[in-house]
Amino acid sequence: MTTKEQSPVILWFRRDLRLADNPALNQAHATGRPIVPVYIHDEGSTVRPSGGAGLWWLDKSLRALSASLAERGATLILRRGDSEAELRRLIDQTGADRVFLNRLFEPDAWARDADIAHALKAEGVEFKGYNGALLCRPGTVLNGSGGPYKVFTPFLRALLDRAEAPPHTTGPRDLSGAPHLESDHLEDWGLHPRRPDWSAGFDWTPGEAGATTALGEFVAGGLSDYGAGRDIPSKAGTSRLSPHLHWGEISPWRAIAAARKIADDGGVRAEEAAKFVAEIGWREFSAHLLHHFPTLPDKAFRPEYDAFPWLDDDAGFTAWTRGLTGFPIVDAGMRQLWATGWMHNRVRMIVASFLIKDLLVDWRRGEAWFWDTLVDADLASNAQNWQWVAGSGADASPYFRIFNPITQGQKFDAQGRYVRRWIPELARVPDKWIHAPWTAPPEVLRDARVRLGHDYPRPIVDHAEARDRALTALKAVSGGARADE
Repeated sequence: MTTKEQSPVILWFRRDLRLADNPALNQAHATGRPIVPVYIHDEGSTVRPSGGAGLWWLDKSLRALSASLAERGATLILRRGDSEAELRRLIDQTGADRVFLNRLFEPDAWARDADIAHALKAEGVEFKGYNGALLCRPGTVLNGSGGPYKVFTPFLRALLDRAEAPPHTTGPRDLSGAPHLESDHLEDWGLHPRRPDWSAGFDWTPGEAGATTALGEFVAGGLSDYGAGRDIPSKAGTSRLSPHLHWGEISPWRAIAAARKIADDGGVRAEEAAKFVAEIGWREFSAHLLHHFPTLPDKAFRPEYDAFPWLDDDAGFTAWTRGLTGFPIVDAGMRQLWATGWMHNRVRMIVASFLIKDLLVDWRRGEAWFWDTLVDADLASNAQNWQWVAGSGADASPYFRIFNPITQGQKFDAQGRYVRRWIPELARVPDKWIHAPWTAPPEVLRDARVRLGHDYPRPIVDHAEARDRALTALKAVSGGARADE
């Protein structure tokens, strides 16, 4: 008969799909008992399910995690169904009296975990949670009045003052000894898209090893000019770590440590590393805001913006999703998103501004589209960033800031490299007209083999008129008095 001292413990993986720097794994191993690692695909949960691109990533990341565990003598158990029911089934099968996990801080996930913890505790099973995702647990970084920060810069200062890096760990080398248990087959979950497989162009390596490689390539390359390079969509100037961070394949602390180390060694300027750390801090700011304001994905942070007169422009929204608005920088971004599951940060702001302020389409529709098509779709970051562009969020872009898709393209893609990559039908258009092809002389379009309205659409709105329309509506709900920048 198995005693409690001999029984295994359960390690419940969620969005912490790594072995290094994994506090729940380290604490489970410290018990000296066998560890049963499990991932539960809970489709009926109140927690918002991942979109299509996220499920693609999850499929590959679970395969990578399973292989890493196998190298250390463990088998990742896959179960599909209600989280509490599947945990109870594992407890019954193993005699486990402890469940270790890294916390999810989104409100619905937090509430679900709390319910499970209370139910299991009543039956003598400990539910031990840790912070493996953020620099500081939400609720611990507060302003002088004891409330949440609503402005990023003072939040970042307080965060960096308070946050303490845990020691780097590589994870236990030997994880053998757990009992053999039945497991689902990942192929049966259907996470990889079929009929059609629209992920054929995804250029990613999900998993812990892929995250480590991505970090190494970034600190050796893009970090050196991060402050300016991250705004140029044709350059590899961003870290591309966002999906790895979302799925917990790498700790944010490890990313920060790598950037700071190369700066300390003189490999990059200190301000470039600091800018990257600030972007990690923005991710943190979003998570903390969602903790304090759980309606962030559904309602305007500034309530007056919920009175905005949105338009039901289905034709405009469809053109936006397909990259057929007639504005090249917008269309290039939307096509990049569909083809790769990711979009450059600068272009995300441009396409979001176009949907919200040129088309007057509710930001929640854009957020939902990003949720389904981004491999790095994150509830807190997605909602916070869309509200930032809309002007309705915390520390948001002011209502009168409306991105001009023509001048944004001219400034950040001056040679049109990004546009030409994603809109090949415009490949022969000269730089002078690449971001506004409808302004090109007829002979230029003829030589470029472009027939507007046939090979590439004419603009679906007049930006100047759309801007004035948006300013009028935004000024009315915000009470502002300034004009567009």
